[in-house]
Amino acid sequence: MIVEMNSEQETLSFGRRIGEMLRGGEVIELVGDMGAGKTTLTKGIALGLGITEDIQSPTFTISRVYDTPAQLRLFHYDFYRLNDPGIMQLELQESITDPSAITIIEWAGIVQAALPDNRLRITFTAPSELSRRLELSGHLLEGLMR
Repeated sequence: MIVEMNSEQETLSFGRRIGEMLRGGEVIELVGDMGAGKTTLTKGIALGLGITEDIQSPTFTISRVYDTPAQLRLFHYDFYRLNDPGIMQLELQESITDPSAITIIEWAGIVQAALPDNRLRITFTAPSELSRRLELSGHLLEGLMR
């Protein structure tokens, strides 16, 4: 499935629609260059989950965790700065197997082997400075888009 976005607001709105469909146990991999909109989409997903906290990129902290009003937790990882996942791979494994967690991973190359097959992969490309093309794929997509 390919979705075209023409503004940051459209990306937030699309993320919100995804967040409203999540029930816990989902893993979402975000793929794209710096500035492609991965964190903006995550902010929208958080809004859809009812999270009112300011969502920040975990580029320097590697991970951030947010609680939802529905007793779920949003784990947001960014492995851009890691050469070796080390102990972070254990934390990631815990969140992936937690049925009350939604796990979003940016720059997942270093932990690719730990990711479940049943995940949603969203690949971002930027046809222009303001537009984004999101390609959604994966087994999880069918369940979310029903």
